[in-house]
Amino acid sequence: MTREAQGGMLRAAWRWLTEEPAQAKASWGLESGPSRVAFSDQDNFRTNRVTVGDYLDGLVSRSPMGHSATYACVNLLAGTSASLTPAVYRPGPDGVAVEDSSHPLHWVLKLDPNFDQDDYEFWEFMFASVELQGNAYAEIVRNGAGNITALLPVLNPSGVTVRRLEDGDKQYSWTADGLAKVCRQSDMLHIRGMGGDGLKGASTLSVCARTFSAATTTDTLARKVFENGVMPSGFLETDKPLSGEQRAVLESLLQDKFVGAINAGRPMLLDNGLKWNSLSINPEDAQLLESRKFSGEEICRIFGVPPGMVGYGDKSSNWGTGKEVDVLGFEKFTLRKRLRRFERALTKQLLTRVERQSGAYIKFNIEGLLRGDSAGRATFYQIMVRLGVLTRNEARRLENLPPIEGGDVPIVQMQDIPLAQAVSGTDGGNGQ
Repeated sequence: MTREAQGGMLRAAWRWLTEEPAQAKASWGLESGPSRVAFSDQDNFRTNRVTVGDYLDGLVSRSPMGHSATYACVNLLAGTSASLTPAVYRPGPDGVAVEDSSHPLHWVLKLDPNFDQDDYEFWEFMFASVELQGNAYAEIVRNGAGNITALLPVLNPSGVTVRRLEDGDKQYSWTADGLAKVCRQSDMLHIRGMGGDGLKGASTLSVCARTFSAATTTDTLARKVFENGVMPSGFLETDKPLSGEQRAVLESLLQDKFVGAINAGRPMLLDNGLKWNSLSINPEDAQLLESRKFSGEEICRIFGVPPGMVGYGDKSSNWGTGKEVDVLGFEKFTLRKRLRRFERALTKQLLTRVERQSGAYIKFNIEGLLRGDSAGRATFYQIMVRLGVLTRNEARRLENLPPIEGGDVPIVQMQDIPLAQAVSGTDGGNGQ
């Protein structure tokens, strides 16, 4: 594949990624979606024209990624997971797993998965694909020696067809850059999400289409309320009869000078007994704010993200101890299972059976995510070094600091001796 062709495919990645599978489009199309394009909007009913607003509503309803909660959740999950680069590990001489930087996959997983993407971009796309479409695919490229040299993401996960062959193997079919492509299971990295039929994972956009539809509809309603100038709004009252021409003049005057947010608070000059009666509606009284908040929390519930981490929730969950609890829960109950899913799939599909049997595996390094603040890390290192669990150089290595002379010797405090020796006054070191 040429560089230009692959670049064109990558530029279309998010467009493909945020579109729903075919089975979900029936509830999101312009004709039948929750905010369908209308041909009866005020004066357009007579002229048979469609407003720009209604057209945009139709486009938004087709892409749930346009909802702020959906975008924030997927961005948080995919971005955080992608920052924890995977690596190949093998058992060391003393039985402790060590990173195998000499393995052919080291360069592909940690630095350069393909010609156009770095490791962060690649893994972010793969995680986002699973979150939205329920599946992530990457074509495996090998050299003449059989070593994996590149992983090329399939930019339209919903367009991949998977079927079981008679020999038990799987066959993947998809279209890339206008060309039909087919490959066997050994040449395709496939990470499946929850659910599905065993061949493919279930699409979140399809399974939870009603929730996304309700959220986008609520946002559209709120936008229309503010666009039409709810504050202030009302009606003109008079005890004198008005002719059709007078009504048209008053209506035109209100539309031109007093409707819209830009004209809010503009003084109104009335005569001939006209009176203005305000009908201002508080959005909170109309339950718009509560409805939008509930829709956002519903989406957070789908992705397993604490609402406070994407701007929802009350003040106690957004700051202080509440935020710390949210972060810990996010790491334990949301990120861990996603990383585990990727780790098992990568280990099984990218490593050979012999490598797996020898103890090699692929794992994401979450140490950076679990690091606390400076004071917390200092306390942790102090305790671990005093207990002899870590050496000084091991602690320095965790902080990306160079080793020091004599820092590889475990040390313990002098008072850490058996109680019997302390009572008898003997020296545990020389037996006196």
